[in-house]
Parts: sequence; C-alpha cells; structure tokens
Amino acid sequence: MDLADLKSGRLTPDDYAQNFADAHPPLNRTQALIEAERCYYCYDAPCQTACPTGIDIPSFIQRVAQDNVRGAAEAILTANPLGGMCARVCPTEVLCEQACVRNTNESKPVEIGLLQRYAVEGHLTNPGKPLFERGGSTGRRIAVVGAGPAGLAAAHGLAWRGHDVVLFDANAKLGGLNEYGLASYKVAGGFAQKEIDWLLSIGGITPKLNCLLGRDMTLDGLLAEYDAVFLGLGLAGVNALGIVEPELPGLRNAVDFIAELRQSAPEIVPVGRKVVVIGGGMTAVDAAVQSKLLGAEQVTMVYRRGPDDLSASTHEQHWAQTNGVTIRCWARPLGVEAEGGVLRGMRFAATRLEGGKLVDTGEQFVIEADMVLRAIGQSYVTESAGSAIALEAGRIRTDADGQTSLARVWAGGDCRAGGRDLTVEAVEHGKRAAISIDRALGLATVRHLDKEASHG
Repeated sequence: MDLADLKSGRLTPDDYAQNFADAHPPLNRTQALIEAERCYYCYDAPCQTACPTGIDIPSFIQRVAQDNVRGAAEAILTANPLGGMCARVCPTEVLCEQACVRNTNESKPVEIGLLQRYAVEGHLTNPGKPLFERGGSTGRRIAVVGAGPAGLAAAHGLAWRGHDVVLFDANAKLGGLNEYGLASYKVAGGFAQKEIDWLLSIGGITPKLNCLLGRDMTLDGLLAEYDAVFLGLGLAGVNALGIVEPELPGLRNAVDFIAELRQSAPEIVPVGRKVVVIGGGMTAVDAAVQSKLLGAEQVTMVYRRGPDDLSASTHEQHWAQTNGVTIRCWARPLGVEAEGGVLRGMRFAATRLEGGKLVDTGEQFVIEADMVLRAIGQSYVTESAGSAIALEAGRIRTDADGQTSLARVWAGGDCRAGGRDLTVEAVEHGKRAAISIDRALGLATVRHLDKEASHG
C-alpha cells in the first residue's frame, strides 16, 4: 500500500455514468396512473398523519389518477414547498409508506414517494401559470440565515405573505444539505437547484451567498436592520473520534467527502482502495456507498454498538450492503495506523453491552485502510449566533413555532433542539416559523388565513 492507493479515475467513464445515475428512476405516466389506482383515498388517512408536513396524500394521488399533474403538484407544494426533494430523500419507508393501509393486506404500500416525485417533477418540467401568487408588499424585511431546507421553506412562506426576504448562506450555492450533504445518486440531474429556482420564482427573495454569520454579519446587526430573523444554520461542526488524529492524506470528514463529490465530476474525486467509514447513520451510508461506486475495492462501515442501534434506516442499511459495503458493529476506534506519513489502517476495540453500558471486551483488531471517513455526527456551532441565544442539548431551544429565547428571532432545521434531522421536518420548521413570524408582525390577513395552517 502506498500513496497511489488514494487516487481518482479508478473506473471508466461509462462506469461512472452508470454508478452515479439516478438510483431510483422516476415513474413514467403509465406507471404513475396504475400506482395511483392502488390508493384507497382514505378519510383521516394515516399516511397524511405520518407526513411531518401534513401533505394531503390521498388528494394528490387522486389527482395523479385523474391525470391532473398540476393539481397534484399544487396539493403537495402547498404543504411542502420542497416536495420534490423530499420525494427523493425522505425515509418514506418509516413515514407515510409505513402508515399506508395497503401494508395490512398486501405487505406493500402505495409508492407515495415515487408518485410525489412524479407530480412535482412533472409540474416543474412544464410549470405554466405560477401555482402561488405573492401577496402585496407589507414593507417588512426578514433575514433568513441559512439556505437549507428550513431556510428555503421559511423564505418561501414569508415571501408568499408579502414580506421582503434576504436569504443569507455561507456557501456558493443555495440548498444547504440538499446541495452539499446528500449522495449524488439521490439527486441526479441537478434537481436541487431546479427546485430552488422554482421556489425563488415567487419573487421577494434576495439571495446573498458566501455570507457567514459571525464572520460577515452578526445577529445583533441583523436585528438592527431587519424586522425579524430566522436561523436555519444547520450543523456546521463535525464530531471528533476522540482519538489522536494526525494530518494524513485519506483521513477526512465524510461530510466534506460527500460535498466534494456533489460539486465535482466523480472521475476526479480521489478514493482509497480500502475504505473504512466510522459511523452508523445516513451520512455514513452515503459516504460508504459512494466510495464503492467510485471504485474502492473494499468498504467497511464500523459502528460502536449493535445493528439495532444504527441510526441509518433498515432500507439504507440494505442499500449499503447490496452495493458491496460491509457493516461491522460492536467496535470503537482506538487509533490510526500510519507509517511514513501514509495511512495504513484503523485500530479498533471490540465492544459489548454490560449492565446497559458500552464496555470493551479486551479484544483489539486492525482494519487495513488507505482512506478513513469520519461520520459520527455533527454539532451546532454556538459561536455563529452568539452566546445570548438559549440552547438545549447543544442546539437552539425554541417553542413549537420556532420562536427562540430572543425576541424577533426564530430557528429551525438541524440547529433546532428536539428534531429528528430529517429534511422534511426541517421544511415543516421553516413553514411554521413563517406563519409565526407573520402573525408576530401583526400582518396575518384574512386573505391568507384559509391556507395558513398548511402553506409554507
């Protein structure tokens, strides 16, 4: 093993094209019409209750069955302005599709996610007249900091209500997690930006990129200039392994690896011949599978606890394994194995539960690797918003509508305490915060109230 084991261009152009194509191709019209007919169109539908954004699923599926794509998209996007991305990345198998009553008799739910994708993408391809018309200007200015799912949903909801929104983001592109944090095969074809272009088309939203809170502006400064502030800051910190981590080629954070792959052609992204991914969540799966798709010969995901404790869904675990990833549980990292400035592997301690606590068994082992990706979670960077804002379990404390401990400041998405770190939940945070901000400003109007409970 030498430095040449960490390299790009391991595969042919055709291999890359195939490996990073859409992992779950969309339904065509015939398939969508047939699948839509499987829906019972339940009253008090459990699938709708299971959706964090409360999409009227029976209604949109019935419109698909009637070949009314525009109407279906309107039903979806009224409740979830990022309904296209959520259709691609939501863990529907543990949300709406798990609740589908078809499971009882057939053990196979209606393919709600694919039908949602069919409707939204069909509309975005041929949008016609805008679905939503922006309200008259209120003269109020709102700062939205962070253009991930929560910030985008908040910005859209506020603009729809007639407020002028300035949307700040630290990156060169809008989208946050949707643009930088998800596997390429989940969002092939640049769809994240296409949906953002649609979202911005409502008007009243001015993006300001490469602006980092705490560096380029402060929360106090924003409050002096704007009527309200929404913080959709995400989780910018990466948890350390708790061991000595030397600066070595191939030892890096999984989130940076995923972001590089999203912003680059796959053939120029270096990958090891033997890759170890430390972690058991969705990020670990995305990093591990993409390492394999880039041409790594051996990829191992290592997690400190048992299979039942993995935060990646059963569906994602199966996806990793079918793509050649080995998942090894009951092991925690002890140290990096290196020689002459070259990464050679990782040393682990075998673990077990004893009296409800994780302990070492006394056994140690080494997994050879020329690339190690850390994927053991991310954390909220408290310095960005300052110390005045109250935290809970290391994230921003809010009420149910996203109001923080500070007047005129709301928060949502992964930076908010108590969430499940789901894209669809972040959208709901932004949607509810937009309603709350509008009401706090005393500008909720009769014209809007009929839709306020659902529209973001």
